[in-house]
Amino acid sequence: MDQLAAMRVFARVVETGNFTRAANALNIPKTTVTNMVQGLEAHLRTTLLNRTTRRVMVTTDGALYYERATQILSEIDELDSSLSNANVQPSGRLRVEMAGVFADEIIIPNLCDFHERFPLIRLDIGVGDRLVDYIAENVDCALRVGNLRDQSLIARKVSELDFITCASPGYIERFGIPQQPEDLEIDHYCVGYLNASAGQVMSMAFDNGIRSTEITPRYIVSANDARTYQNAILAGMGVGQLVPFSIRKEIKEGKLVQILPEWKSEAMPIYIVYPQTRHVTNKVRVFVDWVAKLLNRSALGSL
Repeated sequence: MDQLAAMRVFARVVETGNFTRAANALNIPKTTVTNMVQGLEAHLRTTLLNRTTRRVMVTTDGALYYERATQILSEIDELDSSLSNANVQPSGRLRVEMAGVFADEIIIPNLCDFHERFPLIRLDIGVGDRLVDYIAENVDCALRVGNLRDQSLIARKVSELDFITCASPGYIERFGIPQQPEDLEIDHYCVGYLNASAGQVMSMAFDNGIRSTEITPRYIVSANDARTYQNAILAGMGVGQLVPFSIRKEIKEGKLVQILPEWKSEAMPIYIVYPQTRHVTNKVRVFVDWVAKLLNRSALGSL
């Protein structure tokens, strides 16, 4: 029995929650996964997993073994990486999640540069602001905006993002222009941004250099995707806070109008995140470095 290989298979079963997802993530037959875990249990003379028809549960011995095994596997991967030839190009499939606005406006227009630098990396980009199961879906990393709630993720801050408050001419014609942020709670409507992880609409923060305030938006519609959120504002469904780089054309063409210009919103951090249980490979490192440099030279905050 290849014990290291069996340890990797066992760890993936624990992380994904069942044998089928582990097999799919590892791209090996389910029977191979089952046999390797059974062989590992026979070698250790203990039961690591309790199986039912619907789920797999880790035993006490299994939880202890998983904790030590993942540490050992991570150290081995780190050792292999440190001793590898520095001239070898990072390669393989890289699965990345990000909001559609970043994919469309920042990442995709510059991908030829990334491919020229790292031609052996194949990028699979998942688009959206949904919650991601990094292990079960075999996601290597994600580009996320805002303070992180999930403490199981490792995060590297790569930039910051400013927002401007705006509305469509059609909305302004119907409801007028708010004079203070508090007007958005009484006499106006907003488009709500639904935080997927928190399950609620996010508040809107404002600061004019003299005082700061945070309001709960009064909304008719909310969305948990940045592009849908922006389209709802364009359609006249309410006031919203948008990133300048995504609406330069709309502002120039008069499809959106900046309002409350003296009130600034709090800058939000941009992170690259990945799960603690996943070894950071060279392909992830070079992508993170490339994204950080790209965001820092992209003038995200200017119209």
